[in-house]
Amino acid sequence: MSSSALINKLEAIIEMKASPEQFYDMLANKPHHLHHACSDKIQGCDLLEGQWGKVGSIIRWRLVLQGKAKAGKDMIEAIDPDKKLITFRKLEAEILTEYKSFVYTIQASPKSEGSRSVVHLTFEYEKLHHGTAQPQFLQQFMVDVCKDIDAYLTRPN
Repeated sequence: MSSSALINKLEAIIEMKASPEQFYDMLANKPHHLHHACSDKIQGCDLLEGQWGKVGSIIRWRLVLQGKAKAGKDMIEAIDPDKKLITFRKLEAEILTEYKSFVYTIQASPKSEGSRSVVHLTFEYEKLHHGTAQPQFLQQFMVDVCKDIDAYLTRPN
């Protein structure tokens, strides 16, 4: 089997009440505020290098994943304010014991009615071997985080 069989993609779509601008701003420019929206999942993050919302910046995340405290480092690989898109590459994380590479993209787009939006999550990864499972637990984690962010951004004042 070719190594291309080890390269995979997993996607999810989440409908949001928040505007694409609100959602994107939180992820790109204020990720250090995410723990306010979903403290049971994201306990915090630190900017290790660069600037919030800039390509090449490195962020250390402190998470609760599958009931366990985890930490990892991601680099912002791409960012497009016009498309409300941000791409992260995992640099250090437990997940890299199963995957050679792991990149995830989050894009918020306007929905046809009102200020609502649709968030498109894309995970692109290369498994280390054929027996490695799809990272559906991480996909569900990110869907839940997006829903929590939406609830936080659209809560009554």
